[in-house]
Amino acid sequence: MNPLKHVAFIMDGNGRWGLKNKNSRNQGHKEGLKTVEDIIHFSIKKEIKYLTFYAFSSENWKRPKKEINYLFKLLKFFLKNRVNEFIKKNIKLKILGEKKFSKELNILLNKVEKKTEYNSKIQINLALNYGSKNEIISAIKKLNKKKKKINIKNLESFLYTKGIPEPDILIRTGDTKRLSNFLLWQISYSEIFFVKKLWPDFSAKDFNKIIIKFNNIKRNYGSLTEK
Repeated sequence: MNPLKHVAFIMDGNGRWGLKNKNSRNQGHKEGLKTVEDIIHFSIKKEIKYLTFYAFSSENWKRPKKEINYLFKLLKFFLKNRVNEFIKKNIKLKILGEKKFSKELNILLNKVEKKTEYNSKIQINLALNYGSKNEIISAIKKLNKKKKKINIKNLESFLYTKGIPEPDILIRTGDTKRLSNFLLWQISYSEIFFVKKLWPDFSAKDFNKIIIKFNNIKRNYGSLTEK
């Protein structure tokens, strides 16, 4: 059985689900939030320590303004109504990305991060305004500014994911087979699973099937000896 510490998700298909089932992309995003909560609760039972959700990419600003505003409204509602639950259930929240949002949202994000800073049951990473290429370039610039030698260890110390183990599994729903500028550095040895189901239809049962498959994979990390 392979150790499983960190699972990352590209939650693709919310908009398509909403149009198909509710005639509204926004309703798909709302339904997708229920899947996020189900996956978090299931992961706690499985004692998975880290989950990373690709919630809003640096490229998502190209979407219609009404949809963007709804996404942030949904995010604010989720955080305000779940912060006490996070504290009670010992859940830590961390934001990956550039916090270039409204003053209200930035204050809320910082508040929830601060309130859950020392929680240790599970860490939920929300990738917001996140782009992996920008993350890597930013890390290199910081290395140069600090006049540090450019190597793997030093560069990783300036990534958003500093101190977080690399994902063992990356799951993308929505029947799309691409990485979309997500954790390009960190997933160099992740096992990648592309799922046909749209994100709101993805369930804990589907997740468990992937975990079973993952446990049957021989992970050599480039060598001939299993790690």
